[in-house]
Amino acid sequence: MWELQNPKPVRLIVGILAASDEALSMAVDSLQEWFGKADFKSEVWAFTQTEYYRDQIGDNILRQFISIEKLIDPGELALIKHKSNELERELAERLKLNLPRPVNLDPGIIEPSKLILATTKNFSHRIYIGKKMYAELTLIFNKGRWESFGYTFPDYKQTRYHEFFSKVRERLVQQLRDMC
Repeated sequence: MWELQNPKPVRLIVGILAASDEALSMAVDSLQEWFGKADFKSEVWAFTQTEYYRDQIGDNILRQFISIEKLIDPGELALIKHKSNELERELAERLKLNLPRPVNLDPGIIEPSKLILATTKNFSHRIYIGKKMYAELTLIFNKGRWESFGYTFPDYKQTRYHEFFSKVRERLVQQLRDMC
C-alpha cells in the first residue's frame, strides 16, 4: 500500500504509414538505428481505412508494424514519441518526395494486458503523459483476445493486427518470465 513499485518493462511497437516501399524500408531501418533491433515485423498492408492521411502521405499508403526486441520502461513513451516525430521530419528531408509527410510513425507499448499508443493530440479518452504528449489505451487483452473501444481507430480492430500484437505480447510474457 505505502510501498511504490517500479513498473514492469514493456515492448515498444511502432505503426508505420508510408508513401512507398522505399519510404517504408527507410523508416524501418531508421527506427532500428534509433531504438534497437526489431524482432518482429508485420506483413505490409494497403492502408485504406481512411483518407485522413492522403494529403500528407499520398494515395497508395502502406501499413506495417515493427516490434523492438529490447524491453523499455513505459515512462519513456513521451520521449519516444518526440524522437519518432523528429525521425518523420528527417525522413521527409531524405526521401525528397513531393509530399509533406511521406512517413507517419505511431509508437506505442504493449503490456501483457494492453496496447497503448502515444499521440500529440488531446481528446476525452487520452491522458497527458508529460512532455506535451498524450497516451491512449487503444486495446486491452482480455480472456485470450484483444478488445477495442468505441474510440479505437478502425484499423486497430482488425484481426490481422491482433495476430501481430499477440505474437509481440507472447514474446513479452516470455521475456518477463525469464527476468524472474
